[in-house]
Amino acid sequence: MAKVAISAQGVVKTFGSGEQRVEVLKGVNLSILAGERVAIVGASGVGKTTLLHILGTLDRPTSGKVYHFDQDVFSLPEGALSRFRNQKLGFVFQFHHLLPEFNTLENVMLPALIAGWPVNKAREAAKEVLGRVGLSHRLNHQMGELSGGERQRVAIARALVMNPPVILADEPTGNLDLRTAQEVVDLLLQINKSYATTLVVVTHNPELAAKMNRIFGLVDGKVVELSKDEPWPWSKK
Repeated sequence: MAKVAISAQGVVKTFGSGEQRVEVLKGVNLSILAGERVAIVGASGVGKTTLLHILGTLDRPTSGKVYHFDQDVFSLPEGALSRFRNQKLGFVFQFHHLLPEFNTLENVMLPALIAGWPVNKAREAAKEVLGRVGLSHRLNHQMGELSGGERQRVAIARALVMNPPVILADEPTGNLDLRTAQEVVDLLLQINKSYATTLVVVTHNPELAAKMNRIFGLVDGKVVELSKDEPWPWSKK
């Protein structure tokens, strides 16, 4: 049996206090298996990105536990949690957050350099992973010289350079035209298949969600597993 890669147990997240207090996540429970690909979907503003950030240790829950391969990640000291995030998790965002003052190769090298790798080792790892995403011919290009799809490929390469077991993607196709979005989807699926990387994708796109093994819907602050054959609950209203 596959190991559980990520487990959320009773995750609650609130913002504000007193009369301004808003409970976005109301006891989320879910388990994602190693090598699985899952989608997190929901109506706008329900907390999908908040949940993804908590699963990715970018934000802490108000209460509840998150485990990665049986490790209670929020029990780690802050420095150890930062190292865990750097070495074990890869992130792809809708707005890729690449650094415009750096070229393609330098952007992809960054996680390895932050981890303390020698420059030569980081450079070779970045070259290798840029080859995987089809950008060996763009190593020295600045971000402004790349298309939107190429920039998203750079972001995917950056997420992969540390060879993490988990990739978390927040609307990775939301800022792309249909053809380029399909290319990015195909690349993410190829990575999941070839490297058994656990893939968690927040998306509004039903076609992308349907290509995942499972679909989790965030409804009224809780997660429900959805059938691929039924319309999403909020789309019926």
